[in-house]
Amino acid sequence: MSDGWSKLHDIDLWADARTEVDFAIPLKDFPRLLPQLSGDAGEASGRIRFGRQDGIAVADVSVDATVHLLCQRCLAPLDHSVRSRGRVAMVEEGAEAERVPVQLETILAPGHRLSILDLVEEELLLALPVVPLHEPSHCVDGTSAVATPSETEQHERQRPFERLGELFKR
Repeated sequence: MSDGWSKLHDIDLWADARTEVDFAIPLKDFPRLLPQLSGDAGEASGRIRFGRQDGIAVADVSVDATVHLLCQRCLAPLDHSVRSRGRVAMVEEGAEAERVPVQLETILAPGHRLSILDLVEEELLLALPVVPLHEPSHCVDGTSAVATPSETEQHERQRPFERLGELFKR
């Protein structure tokens, strides 16, 4: 890993000092994100500001990136722009997570230690679409989300039970 983004840091020290960290991390360095991508070119950049809210260590994470996905309609490459901003509570265990206000995301930080890479990767994963799709007019094969069969296709269709009603009347 370049620049030590995967190095664990004491989140309490950073929260108490209100540390700000600027980052630029290559997409290929994110192990959980990589399987979701169609290519690993590019980087995620942004800033993390650490602090406290109600005694809990929090991080304001801002991430900008362009990730390369596959359109699930036409299976062609799709560049998805990520401009994500999130506030994350960093907790050591599940019991501590119960105190986190509902408007905050929660991430586990065993031993109150966490890496910048983990924070950024979590924000990127949350920003990905569930089903990546081009706009219907931009798909490579020109298909749309709702395909309607033409009149000739409707007439050519076989309807094996079409006359079943007539048989029951006999």
